[in-house]
Amino acid sequence: MTDETGLQQIVFTLTARCRDCYRCLRGCPVKAIRMKNGQAYVDEKRCIACGTCIRECPQQAKSFRQDIEIVQRLVEADRFVAASVAPSFAAVFGGWQRKRLPSALRALGFNYVGQTSRGAFQVSAHTARLLRDNPSKTYVATACPAVVNYVEKYRKDVVDNLLPLASPMATHARMLKRIHGKEIAVVFIGPCVAKKSEILRPGLAGVVDCVLTFKELTAWLEQRGIDLSTCDESDFDEKPIHDAQLYPLPGGSIKTAELRDDGLEAGIVRVHGVNEVKESLASIPHGSSYALLEPLFCGQGCINGPGIGTEKNIFDRRRDIIEYNRCADKEAPPPVLEDEGLLRASFEGDLHVLPQVSEEEIQAIFESTGKADPQQQLNCGACGYDTCRDKAVAVAQGMAEPEMCIPFMRRLAERRTDRIIDTSPNGIVILDKDLIIISMNPAFKHFFSCSDAVLGRHISYLMDPAPFEKLISGMADKLDITVTHRPYNLFCRELIYTLGEEGQIAGIFINITGLRQQEKKLKELRSQTVEQANELLEHQVKMALNLAQFLGESTAKGEALVRKLMALSEEDEKGPR
Repeated sequence: MTDETGLQQIVFTLTARCRDCYRCLRGCPVKAIRMKNGQAYVDEKRCIACGTCIRECPQQAKSFRQDIEIVQRLVEADRFVAASVAPSFAAVFGGWQRKRLPSALRALGFNYVGQTSRGAFQVSAHTARLLRDNPSKTYVATACPAVVNYVEKYRKDVVDNLLPLASPMATHARMLKRIHGKEIAVVFIGPCVAKKSEILRPGLAGVVDCVLTFKELTAWLEQRGIDLSTCDESDFDEKPIHDAQLYPLPGGSIKTAELRDDGLEAGIVRVHGVNEVKESLASIPHGSSYALLEPLFCGQGCINGPGIGTEKNIFDRRRDIIEYNRCADKEAPPPVLEDEGLLRASFEGDLHVLPQVSEEEIQAIFESTGKADPQQQLNCGACGYDTCRDKAVAVAQGMAEPEMCIPFMRRLAERRTDRIIDTSPNGIVILDKDLIIISMNPAFKHFFSCSDAVLGRHISYLMDPAPFEKLISGMADKLDITVTHRPYNLFCRELIYTLGEEGQIAGIFINITGLRQQEKKLKELRSQTVEQANELLEHQVKMALNLAQFLGESTAKGEALVRKLMALSEEDEKGPR
């Protein structure tokens, strides 16, 4: 997996799980998290691969590169593949599992199962020599790759203090290739994600072929259906040496070097955890009195690495390491290797320089986020940065977004709410438990012909308080009523309700005066129509009666005329007699 620059990505974000909580940014010791459109991306250029964000993310949105397939190809390529197992394995595979692990690794295809502690012993031996030869210099141990990455990228002034020695992993890999031939493949297995970045260093090209974490090893065993309980007991191909199995614990390398250290030596300092490491390194350029600083980036040391892959608590892990060192069948300390090529290491300051930010840019960002007033610079840390200024700088550098400021976004939300209330066509009033007016919007002021001068007055100053008193007395918790306010020529539908624990009362007044007037006009129109219809009906009835009377008279006259005509006709027929 690669980032935007094409660099090999070791720690990355699973964007589908990222929930915009800034916890990874808050925990990152170098602020290598770039926020874009609410998503947290790991900036590979800034990242030191310490894995802090992996541990911190509650949504498991941070992960590291899985290299199981690379190792599978190595064992399937008919090559001699050696495993260099970190001494912290005892914290993961405790008790009976320790004797089964070598067999499980051989079942996966490893031809040789060695212990990284053999390289650790040589590193500690040479560390003791350097301290004797340079008693006035402060040295920083280089076993932890996250510390080395941090110093090279962010503490260029401390690079010269790094021990010019390779890590136990690199030293052991060189020892294995010296014994079995350079063509063999070496796979380191341990709890550290930063080891994946260490093997990419120019001076270590081809020394270690791949790095697996214990999490990956456990997943690979499950994929292959290999259960340790069904594996035979067997030994490593190398026995542990002296106290080198204590390397994963704070003070482990010091004890392996047989340096005097009871925890109270002023010149020999063991530190673990991000904050302690950063603080101790910051003191070196200022006339440090240290002889040796042993820093481990993970709290409580390597037994708390992000790739440890065990649910056991940190104290049980520590106990298992100490027990393994005490009970293991150890080899007598071998001669100190004189071949400097096996332990040689060099370091270069590669200070990561972000764009410089001017004071004008910072102030402009403060202005845009409502922080121009120093009192609004709360330094709450909710965005993941320690101070508002740090966050403003990050915004200017493209590492952060203005919307990450939670107080700022809350103020925006409140302003939007206020805007909605202010522009509402409905009147809104807020009363306290004593029915005192504490807030009202412009529409309410217009309805009741008042101003802010009525703030602090009882609601009875404007209207009948009876509906509000019902709520105060507990007779109702909300009302939906229609009220005529004659002094204001106002007819309203009123929604009145309590605001919960605040003990306040909100009233929403919907002006339906115009609607009522329309209904009145419509009623009058209906009345006039009915009246006119009645008049028309009466007129039609009268006309019908008159017509009937006229027709009746006409019919009677016609009948008399017909009779007369008929009588005359009869007389004519008879003639004179």
